[in-house]
Amino acid sequence: MSAFSAEAMKRAAARAALESVTHGMRLGLGSGSTAAHFVDLLGARVREGLEVICVPTSERTRAQAESLGIPLSTLDETPQLDLTVDGADEFDAALRLIKGGGGALLREKIVAAASTRMFVIADATKEVRTLGAFPLPVEIDRFGARSTMLHIERVARGLGLIGPLTIRDAEPGERFITDGGHYIVDCAFGAIDDPDALAARLSAIPGVVDHGLFIGLATAIFIAGAEGVRILGNISGDPL
Repeated sequence: MSAFSAEAMKRAAARAALESVTHGMRLGLGSGSTAAHFVDLLGARVREGLEVICVPTSERTRAQAESLGIPLSTLDETPQLDLTVDGADEFDAALRLIKGGGGALLREKIVAAASTRMFVIADATKEVRTLGAFPLPVEIDRFGARSTMLHIERVARGLGLIGPLTIRDAEPGERFITDGGHYIVDCAFGAIDDPDALAARLSAIPGVVDHGLFIGLATAIFIAGAEGVRILGNISGDPL
């Protein structure tokens, strides 16, 4: 798939999801390259007169939305949202996701959990039979980072998951710091046969702020491929 066609497919998925946005909606705006297409298209609709209020999931998304004149709020001001639209690094047939490649997983998950529905927009290359080809991002507190990583390794090993854990760098020699002030650990476990169990065990580790397994949050996934956009899940219902 060429870079051009990949971007075209991302935009097609974003355009399909935008069709469900109606006047007066409270929206969560995702982060990353695919979500950026949705924000761009939403900005055009706002300029045409669509009235919405939006909560961004990262400072980068906030800056993009502001530049497009999209009205913004916060979860403190608007604690309940109608819909969040975001991308994913991977997804499976059960609408389980791996997110966090861009480092915004904590705010993305908080915003998604505050929403009645979550739409995921992606190109077909993100669809997998088993999660884990994309290294799982885990957001951890900077205090005791090495100890927390050892704990993650032990928990993963108990589920038969073995692979290198790497603290993400923004550039060589400089740690990537999330908008919340934390580190991201990228866990190259390979195939995750039981994402639900791993999610529960990671969440129980002191020092783990959150992880990139999004389970029970997505209600529909808009998948763009060479033959158009298909929808996995239910655009009007609850999570599967």
